[in-house]
Amino acid sequence: MTRQQVPPAEAGFPAGAGALLELFTLRRDPLPRLSRPRWLARLPHAVVLYAAVFFAFLTNIQLSDHYDVTGGRPLALSLLTGVSIAVGLSRPIAGWWLGLLAAGLVAWAIHGHGGEGQSWPWLPAGFLAFAPLVLLAALRLPPRVTVAIVSLPVALGLVAELAFRPPHSTTSFFAASLVLGFVGLLGYALRAVRLARGQLVAQETLTEEERARRTLLEERSRIARELHDVVAHHMSVISIQAQVAPHLVENPSEELKENLAGIRENALEALIELRRVLGVLRSEHPDDPAAPQHPQPTLGELDGLVDNVRSAGLEVSTEVAGTRRPLTPGLELTAYRIVQEALSNCLRHAPGSRVEVGIAYGPRELHLCVANSAPARPAPPSLGAGHGLLGMRERAGMLGGELVAGPRPGGGYEVSAVLPVDPPGGSSSEKKKDA
Repeated sequence: MTRQQVPPAEAGFPAGAGALLELFTLRRDPLPRLSRPRWLARLPHAVVLYAAVFFAFLTNIQLSDHYDVTGGRPLALSLLTGVSIAVGLSRPIAGWWLGLLAAGLVAWAIHGHGGEGQSWPWLPAGFLAFAPLVLLAALRLPPRVTVAIVSLPVALGLVAELAFRPPHSTTSFFAASLVLGFVGLLGYALRAVRLARGQLVAQETLTEEERARRTLLEERSRIARELHDVVAHHMSVISIQAQVAPHLVENPSEELKENLAGIRENALEALIELRRVLGVLRSEHPDDPAAPQHPQPTLGELDGLVDNVRSAGLEVSTEVAGTRRPLTPGLELTAYRIVQEALSNCLRHAPGSRVEVGIAYGPRELHLCVANSAPARPAPPSLGAGHGLLGMRERAGMLGGELVAGPRPGGGYEVSAVLPVDPPGGSSSEKKKDA
């Protein structure tokens, strides 16, 4: 339901009582606009207003010409008929009641003016003028209310015919029942389609959000598995150094031995827990390339990566600025993966393009840039949603860096990343100096 009020059936009333209460709820419920095409968004409103004017004129003509109703009554009743349809745009139940009132007044006005073969209590076009009101209400109200707004005027018309029908007049019960029943069914069907589309859009939105969240978690899990070897190496070194340190000092005190033994024990426990966590992660991805038997790549293997991309049909050039030097394992791995993913995107989305890979070693930062020209031929359809930019941004942010990606002014695409050589918090040497 689009309204915030609690349905009467849910508040403890029977379904029939709920439908009856809905008939006395005159709240505002505007007719929805068309979602597409946008330039026709107000077309339903224009059609309804045209119908209001048309049926107002038609009612006036039939009252004056066919039933010889004189005075100001034809004009007043025709205006009431048109106004009821216009009100139904924003308040469907209020418009329906006005239309029902107009139909009753019309029946009273023509009761003594009916000739041989003329219909009563409906005008020949009376139930056609009432049909838009039924449609407007059925489009926005629950099915049980739609049944009520169709049944009540048909039942009142039948009672009027049985009790007060003028002599020689013809019945309009069957025609009114057929038209109003069809319009009510049409409104119910259109409302069901609109609600189904709304639920589908909401479900698609939730699916996209869930897919993005799952992709982010998978990428973080992959990064954690890849960095495990780096962390495990440092923990192993700490453990070994703590074990060897007492032998490098002449006559070490018992307090020093005890502290070093505690350091080694804590390092071993941390390493065991780290392996347990990794075991859980790898059990979900047994075929992941970030397995213990696969050494983690570094920027030193970038030439082999570029050669593989060249063999796939891309023209790749590389440029290295600054003094090439070894970096921390985590930074080497992150930089390699960013370049690898950027080149993979070039292969998928820019076939036949020229790619430039730039690496600049600064005193405090490592700059990466992968830029490609416009593709030489259309890209094949993607096989599915990959990690792409999400994974690259996650890797850069993990080290406190930044990554920017977007189209180039002259065509093509560019990915640029700035990674701090010393992660936030500073290196161990700097910490020693600060101490």
